[in-house]
Amino acid sequence: MSKIQEFIYNNNLQWQSTFSAKTDKHAFGYRGSLIITPGKILSADKQLPPKATCTQTILVTDSDTIDFLACELSTLDFFEPFVEAYKEVLSPDGLYILFVTDLDKSAKFQYEGFAFNAIALDESSVWNELLDYADLSKGDLKKATAEEKIDIVYDEIKTAPLRLNDKTYEEIKSFQSTNGKVLFGAV
Repeated sequence: MSKIQEFIYNNNLQWQSTFSAKTDKHAFGYRGSLIITPGKILSADKQLPPKATCTQTILVTDSDTIDFLACELSTLDFFEPFVEAYKEVLSPDGLYILFVTDLDKSAKFQYEGFAFNAIALDESSVWNELLDYADLSKGDLKKATAEEKIDIVYDEIKTAPLRLNDKTYEEIKSFQSTNGKVLFGAV
């Protein structure tokens, strides 16, 4: 078991995972949500759902830190608690892409020695956005297993140019809006 997998399980941070294991090429891959702020514990066997999560998470590691993480934050307000919860397994060399629903502009920034790419997300999903940035199509992944899909997307995204301007974290916060994700179809 990788150190990152142990960190996630020992701290009860997994939430609605669809994949959590070694991939064909990497020590650990994860797809699902990760808990940022756990829900209130009601009793020894009952707990409310998390107050804050990173949804649509794709994570890959070959080391004792997270090498790659892409996820959706429904609000930039979750960013600082996210870093607080995960900073012991983040790396200055990691590739961290945060798709943030309440951002109006995208940019790259440094926070506590870590580099983050914050991308405004309004009508799409993390997976579809990663495919676009990695110049992949769904057809490229059609016959791939869950493990292979994670490997293919990670291998392509780590060399893809994200083309984001450098900003300060204070500037990123100024890009936060009150508009949320646009919903389509029946609600």
